[in-house]
Amino acid sequence: MNHDTSIIHSSKAPEPVGAYPHARKVGDLLFLSGVGPRERGTKKIPGVELDEKGNIVSYDIEQQCHSVFRNIRTILEENGSAWEKMVDVTVFLTNMKDDFPIYNRIYAEYFRENQPCRTTVEINCLPTPIAIELKVIATV
Repeated sequence: MNHDTSIIHSSKAPEPVGAYPHARKVGDLLFLSGVGPRERGTKKIPGVELDEKGNIVSYDIEQQCHSVFRNIRTILEENGSAWEKMVDVTVFLTNMKDDFPIYNRIYAEYFRENQPCRTTVEINCLPTPIAIELKVIATV
């Protein structure tokens, strides 16, 4: 078994908000750090409207889902993996009651062919004003 590990910093995915890499490659597995909907090079979050104090006024979970999935695809493809090679996904939502039906519908569209194991949990907040974050394990 190959125990080589490498730290990966993407040049295309949103910059991390802390001291962590976008991913770590261990043997034939790629472990992604939590990925949200932010876009590289900007603090603006797709579908999120903030007040002057940085509090969320409104957000569009559908836009955030599409953006998170784009970011995941970018990191996977940049590192020799692919959307179809995901084996395990943990999804964090800040509002399960309102957002789960929308997220679940969009998720089903993206994961029609490949269905990795999935866990969805509600948490009370994330480090930035986002409503969804994904943690992914994929093969390379």
